[in-house]
Amino acid sequence: MQLVLLCEDRQHEAFARRFLSSMGWETRAMRVEKAPGGRGAGEQFVRERFPLELRVHRTRPVSQALVVLMDGDREGPQGRLQRLDLACREAGVRERAAEERVAVFIPTGNIETWLAYLDGERVEEEHLHYPRLVRERDCQRHVDELARMCRAGKLRDPA
Repeated sequence: MQLVLLCEDRQHEAFARRFLSSMGWETRAMRVEKAPGGRGAGEQFVRERFPLELRVHRTRPVSQALVVLMDGDREGPQGRLQRLDLACREAGVRERAAEERVAVFIPTGNIETWLAYLDGERVEEEHLHYPRLVRERDCQRHVDELARMCRAGKLRDPA
């Protein structure tokens, strides 16, 4: 299956690529669309690109999945999903349907919130300033913990 990853930045890409691989997906041929560094908000890039990628996803005759990773920032997951739906409507693209192979992952604050949670910290949703990793690839231990939780079918409390 061909995977397409739409994300905000290199940390998102490193996390998603490692997680998908750990769950058995082939990621070597994965096409990655991420915001160009230093050219505005990553959220805006994902929001504007989503309708285009969704349209392409629907026209591909091959088996394909679209994976989207974007930070919730101050809007949270519901706010971001609403903005993605609005971007689709404005572009004349039907909104994402439940039966489509499209997965959207949105940490409540940012990906650093997920990393802190996976390190065992108690995460406060209103606190958005968790430390960034020095190197994107340092997220492997976090990915391993998330994969372990997924295989067990249970997240650590409080989730």
